[in-house]
Amino acid sequence: MKIYPFDKLSNCDLIIDAVYEGGNNGNVGDDPINKILPVGNQGGFRYAGSLSNLKYIILYTSGENIDWPDTIDTETGIFQYYGDNKKPGHELHDTKKNGNTILKNLFESLHSQESPRTNIPPIFIFKKHPTKNSNRSVQFKGLCVPGTIDKNQLEDLVAIWKTTDGLRFQNYLAFFTILNIAKISRAWLDSLNNRVIDSKEEPVSFNKWIKNGKYTPLTSQRTISIRTINEQLPDNKIEWDLLKFIYEYFSSDPALFEYLAAEIYRMTDSKIIIDEVTRGTIDGGRDAIGRIKLGLNDDPIFAEFAVEAKCYNPGVLDKKINTVGVKEVSRLVSRIRNRQFGVLVTTSAVAKQAYEEVRTDGHPIIFLSGKDIVKILIEKGINTIPTLIEYLSKNYKKST
Repeated sequence: MKIYPFDKLSNCDLIIDAVYEGGNNGNVGDDPINKILPVGNQGGFRYAGSLSNLKYIILYTSGENIDWPDTIDTETGIFQYYGDNKKPGHELHDTKKNGNTILKNLFESLHSQESPRTNIPPIFIFKKHPTKNSNRSVQFKGLCVPGTIDKNQLEDLVAIWKTTDGLRFQNYLAFFTILNIAKISRAWLDSLNNRVIDSKEEPVSFNKWIKNGKYTPLTSQRTISIRTINEQLPDNKIEWDLLKFIYEYFSSDPALFEYLAAEIYRMTDSKIIIDEVTRGTIDGGRDAIGRIKLGLNDDPIFAEFAVEAKCYNPGVLDKKINTVGVKEVSRLVSRIRNRQFGVLVTTSAVAKQAYEEVRTDGHPIIFLSGKDIVKILIEKGINTIPTLIEYLSKNYKKST
């Protein structure tokens, strides 16, 4: 991974996934983005120019806000980004940085009947990426444009309702496409600052999109990827607290966890149907069975799956982690039938050997670990201990 030092940022190119180090003076001047492009040193929305005549836009995300989980799908090139009205008490577009106004204008220009896309400037994505030299360091994630290939104008910018302390308010959820551009030259960045029109340095993919609306997303197929145990476990204290509570709640009744495991997988896709949780029945080693709907609504087909649930200690309560090993995974593999796939859901993690054997041999098994469970719940708004307690006590009552 290429790392640009803080003192070289004013002359650097932008390279996909390269890291741009911040300063270490302990103040806002440590921000690296403003050294690359003059847009100010704070906030998720930053821009150069005026709202009516933008040179370019910076979208910055920490990736750590559990209430507003910005995400980048590196396989499809889709960037999901939340607006800046994140607290109650303000109208949707009444924000300090005008972020939601910018989103509104971008998508109005995208769908304009008279002159679509003409008022849309380049949009650069940066994500928080601390280094040993600076906590303010960032990673460049790409040049994006509003909208996607598969979302219409009713779906690519949506005003959603949230509630905080009993107060309701709206914020935007926007979808962008990261274009297939590996490098943004310093020459083009300089031409943007100087408002040079039709610069020869302008990336071809961006030029084509402006002219004809053709999306060329930066897609990247995964190599055979084995997540380490640490990568399968939470990233921060909030996620660890949620996972610890889930494990403690179900550890005395692991059979009850089968119901949550099935529901967790169902939450990942609206086309998933859980037919039965097979608790206490002769299930052939499967804790739940279901189907996923594929194809057209008028003429669908269904792929069947089996769920295996393992409520194992993820390394909490002063105990060592108990990982899911080869024996448990082999059991699920042996139970799935022709044209079926398996889903293993655990509060812990899958051991390296078991993970490798499944991926190398090409077995159709989906792994959902402790980290995945809490992230799925967080996306559904279950992101604090009180909301988790309410959810579990309402839906998974323990027998007395």
